Amino acid sequence: MADVNQVPVLDAGERLDAPGLRALQLERLRAQLRHAYENVPFYQRSFDEAGVRPEDCESLADLSRFPFTTKADLRENYPYGMFAVPRDRVRRLHASSGTTGRPTVVGYTDADLSMWADMVARSLRAAGARPGDVVHVAYGYGLFTGGLGAHYGAERLGCTVVPASGGMTARQVRLIEDLRPRIIMVTPSYMLTLLDEFERQGVDPRGTSLEVGVFGAEPWTQEMRREIEERFGIDAVDIYGLSEVIGPGVAQECVETKDGLHVWEDHFFPEVVDPITGEVLPEGEEGELVFTSLTKEAMPVIRYRTRDLTRLLPGTARVFRRMEKVTGRSDDMVILRGVNLFPTQIEEIVLRTPGVAPHFQLRLTREGRLDALTVRAEARPGATPETREAAAHSIAAAVKNGIGVSVAVEIVEPESLERSVGKIKRIMDLRG
Repeated sequence: MADVNQVPVLDAGERLDAPGLRALQLERLRAQLRHAYENVPFYQRSFDEAGVRPEDCESLADLSRFPFTTKADLRENYPYGMFAVPRDRVRRLHASSGTTGRPTVVGYTDADLSMWADMVARSLRAAGARPGDVVHVAYGYGLFTGGLGAHYGAERLGCTVVPASGGMTARQVRLIEDLRPRIIMVTPSYMLTLLDEFERQGVDPRGTSLEVGVFGAEPWTQEMRREIEERFGIDAVDIYGLSEVIGPGVAQECVETKDGLHVWEDHFFPEVVDPITGEVLPEGEEGELVFTSLTKEAMPVIRYRTRDLTRLLPGTARVFRRMEKVTGRSDDMVILRGVNLFPTQIEEIVLRTPGVAPHFQLRLTREGRLDALTVRAEARPGATPETREAAAHSIAAAVKNGIGVSVAVEIVEPESLERSVGKIKRIMDLRG
């Protein structure tokens, strides 16, 4: 595991004091608003319709006067409509999966790519990585920002990168065994898939060279952290990002505190708003996370609504404010007979239930006029029929008592549910 007593290395941005940070943010925010307004027709129309101009931003609080940007706005301007520089200055394109129609396309100039690498390098330092470490990157490469974002950030820090990508799980275990990485960067759900493969091959996961896991790209809980840390014998820390803002490296949990993710506020300005009214909420209140880029050239984003639910807290290990671990998204919320439910709430219950493996799926069906939810969870190998029955009753009771809704529970055979090779899909909507 990482030496949490080691004095962390801080770059110039991390050494800013609070007044210096706020002054830099305002300077960069005003410049970013001008850049967006003058070079992106969407933002010019949006600002004009809201009756604001870049020069109206005289303080950080004035940002709340500006309109939001949504994923729908990005899709409607597909592919290049949100770009603020000529296309020939764009050095790389990434895109979302586009599962609901058009994907969202993002572009990067040379300066954007350099800043992105710097932020991932900063994130890795905060996670406990150091120059010379071998970093196993099992995020997917390609249009998804995870793999390449992690890759270039690790190289910027001076690490040796194993670009494993996702999939070919048996080979991943062999690479970890042979190349002896100290750091792994991967989705938490795929880390559990790797854990199963280690055990299938008869390899003790606690005996590997791994000391730190940097996990992101999907919400995960403290229960999941405990499961991974105990079974792998590593420090598990959270990284946050999204392609529309930059990719991984927007915020990072520090290994010495593990108390939420410090937002790299010298490049990305966070707000938390009421998901319904859009009103900015005070620090400490939970709501929807909103980001404004401060230094992006190719595709600035102004008040981008992430749909991730969290709250902002004062900084601890760094001057920057922290965001609490994202435990759900407003668009992942299931409303079941009037009760709001998130997959991570089920995850916490499944992971603390004896006899059940950390693999589950939620199936939404319709019975007559009512929606119904079935939790399908895998039994651990060797679990007896009595243990499985007790686990099903325990999960159903915990959901009823803790969340307030009745669900069916099926305990299925070990290794019978689909395994993650990247971002896992927890909800199967079979309502037709």
